[in-house]
Amino acid sequence: MGKKAEKAASGESVNPAEENAAEVRSDAEETSETATAEFTAAELAAKRKRKRRRKIVRKLLIWVLVLGALGFAAWLWVQKTRAEYRTEYDPYTASVGSISNSLSYSGALQLVKSQTCTAEASGRVSHVYVARGDAVSEGDRLVRLRDGTTYYAEFDGTVSSVSVAEGDEVRSGVALLKVVDFEHMRVSIRISASNIGEVQEGTECRVTISTAGVSVTSQIGEIDFSTYSGNNTVYYSSTVDVDLTGVSGVYPGMTATVTVPQEEAVNVVLLKSDAISNAADNTAFVYKLQEDGTMAASPVTLGMTNGSYTEIRKGVEEGETVYVVVERSESETGWGSVLQSVFGSQQVNQPTGMTIPGGGWSMPDSSGTNGSDFDRTRNFPGGNGGNGGRPGGGN
Repeated sequence: MGKKAEKAASGESVNPAEENAAEVRSDAEETSETATAEFTAAELAAKRKRKRRRKIVRKLLIWVLVLGALGFAAWLWVQKTRAEYRTEYDPYTASVGSISNSLSYSGALQLVKSQTCTAEASGRVSHVYVARGDAVSEGDRLVRLRDGTTYYAEFDGTVSSVSVAEGDEVRSGVALLKVVDFEHMRVSIRISASNIGEVQEGTECRVTISTAGVSVTSQIGEIDFSTYSGNNTVYYSSTVDVDLTGVSGVYPGMTATVTVPQEEAVNVVLLKSDAISNAADNTAFVYKLQEDGTMAASPVTLGMTNGSYTEIRKGVEEGETVYVVVERSESETGWGSVLQSVFGSQQVNQPTGMTIPGGGWSMPDSSGTNGSDFDRTRNFPGGNGGNGGRPGGGN
């Protein structure tokens, strides 16, 4: 019920002017409420729109950061794989010297002559004529029993032990003393089937007992061609007699090295064998640094080698520096190997003025600028066995 009706019902008089004013105020209030409601809805819609925009911007920023991080990681990966795939070189300098080849065998020294005096019957020791360590000659008296049995030295040698004293009672079979020959010993060796054509009975050799600092010349003895097989390798046994006359401090059981000399190259151009590369057709070559800073393969003719050093007959001069590609472990196990399998092997040339990676090894420089006391006549140590032929060698 409106206010006008309420007043009429209550008997109050109604003023038309007031009634109109009240209606105007009511309409204004309703209009204001409607406008306020419409404004609030628009403001909420704007807030939601701004909120959605902020979410989109945040997502875009996150994606930009993620893509940036992935891009940086990819750049690092590319740099790493490039580093793994880079070819590096080690330098080697040629010089003049001498090398030789040899076959080498080792074995333990063994006694050739040994005499043990044993009591032939029970009795008492009457005389002991020698003491431990005495040198004796063939025919010298050693010990006598009371029954008159006398023992004599069977060869020139040394008394290595005395087990009895004068007056001792001994039984039959008891060892009295022992005489050995330390000056004439023997070493047994095994010669492989691959070398048997280069070693014959009577071949000159050198026997070295490193622990005693002794080295003497000798000859290969009789070869037993009864086949001996071990680990799928065939060996033939032989002995080498070792004359140690006048030498002291050498005893049975010591290791002796028997060396059979082979070919020798004197005053020739030499390179460390590691400096030499081989092509697919087995021709030998070395890398040389060009004037423009690049590396170029240069063929070489090889002579003999002892494993560590190789004679260069043509292609490298004394004092010349050559290079060899360094195999890097990263490229074997890292992503560089993946690139190599995809794109194939690649030679990376060395830029001009850039230090070649790796220290490398250089032989003594005989020019006097680096090791002026280099002995051109000395032999370079090397490996054992073989005829020194490397792939690509020749006259």
